[in-house]
Parts: sequence; structure tokens; C-alpha cells
Amino acid sequence: MVKKTPGIVFGILMGLLVFGFSFWGIGYSLGPEDATLKLLLYIPAYLFLFIYVFLLFSAFNLNYRVEDNGLVITWGLSKIHIGWQEIENIIKVNGKSNLYSLFGMSWPGYMIGLYAAKGLGTVRMYATNPWNGFIYIKTSKGFFGITPIEEASPNLLQSIAEKSQKAIEHINMDAMDPEIKGESIQDDNFYHILFRLNIIFLAVFALYLAIFYPGSGAPPFTVLLLVLAMALFFFNIGNAGRLFQFSSTGGYILQVIGLAVTGLFIILALSEITLK
Repeated sequence: MVKKTPGIVFGILMGLLVFGFSFWGIGYSLGPEDATLKLLLYIPAYLFLFIYVFLLFSAFNLNYRVEDNGLVITWGLSKIHIGWQEIENIIKVNGKSNLYSLFGMSWPGYMIGLYAAKGLGTVRMYATNPWNGFIYIKTSKGFFGITPIEEASPNLLQSIAEKSQKAIEHINMDAMDPEIKGESIQDDNFYHILFRLNIIFLAVFALYLAIFYPGSGAPPFTVLLLVLAMALFFFNIGNAGRLFQFSSTGGYILQVIGLAVTGLFIILALSEITLK
């Protein structure tokens, strides 16, 4: 009953690319004499890999099911049971929501964790693509966001309403007062320009290594710089999204810092050629 997206495929490809290169890069660029630094880099890398694999694995069996005594959300190894008597409000959210992570992770086609929806409140997302609408269920256990497939959505929503004996409310986020909804990072063109520039800088850096060192002869220091630039990029995009909701300038600054650092790393890498 979950809305179908290419989120799992995207997650697998991104995981293989990012973690595969990161582990190879750390091992390639640091020798036995750098054992301490290598360990300091491997520990967070393996920690994030474990979390990522768990989230990716959990996406495979994300599902919603209506039972006689409640709604069951299956995710990973856990099953969340929401009794009908525990449901307080059912809201069908339409339009583009202003969502940002409080403690969660998302990529195209998958969103999991605790998020804030400006104009609605906090929500525990178990969703695939909630940006253009989701079902918001307020309960005594907390607030949940789900995205069933279009064919099942009317029936699932109606079943939840009938069994919980609650009326379905409708909220159109596109019609909400901008002061209540807030400024969405999805609609900020300047932020998207900075975001794309960060990706372009990383791509240029990787292309530089591929062109000038097509084999395995890249300087270890240069490879390590690219690994660190990638780590900074992923650190920044998560924190910039949260900071943007309180200060758009703060979100811009984090992205600019990422650009500046990656640009500096590229200059340092280019110096390997000029010094030869």
C-alpha cells in the first residue's frame, strides 16, 4: 500500500558510490604510519554505513495495513500499532509541504524519521514521497505521516476514518498563509543554485582525478581531500536544511562554506601538477 518510487534503487546506487569511494579512498590515501588518523576516519564511516544500510533495508518492507483493532505501520524490524481509539485527528494534506528534518534521513523517494511540517507540527514520517501530499494522523502516541499508493489511498483513508470514527480534515498547503507555512527550501532558487554548485565542484574534483590519474596513481593526499570534501558536503546539506528554517542566510552560509572548502581542496590538488 506504499506509494511506489525509485527511492530504493536510488538509495542503493548512492550508497555504493559514496561509501564505496569513501572506504577505498581512506584505505588508499593513508598508510600504516597513519593508523590513528585512519581509525578516526573509519569509525564514523562505518557508523554511518551501518545506519544507512539499516534505513535502506527498512525501506524494502515499509507498509501500512488496516486490521480489526488498529492501523499497523511496518518498517524494518518494527511494527507500530495504532489502536483506533488512539487516533485523535486524520488530516489529508495536499499541496507542497514545508518539511525539514529534526532527526531523520531522506533522499528522493524515501523519507523516514522525525520531521517538522511548518503549519502542521512535528510528524514521524514513514513515507516515500510526501512533498506533494501525505496523510497526517494525530494520535495519543504521536503524529504520523504516511503515503499510500494512489489506488489504495482513498480506501485506506476512508477505512481509517470509519474504524476510528473520526472525520477527515483537508489542508491545502499551497493555499496556506506563507507566514504560517514559512519559506520552503524547495522553493528557494538561490539555495538550489548553491546546492548545485556544490555538486558541480565535487564532480569537477572527481573528473580531475579521473582525467589526470586514470589508473591508480593519484596522489594519496589528493584522494583524501576528495573524501573529506564529500563528507563535508553530506554534513552540510543536512544541517543547512535545518538551519534554513530559522535563518535562510545561515543555510546559505553553510553551502558557501562547502563551496569554499571544496574549491580550496581543488586548488591544493592542482598544485600537485604544478609542483612536479
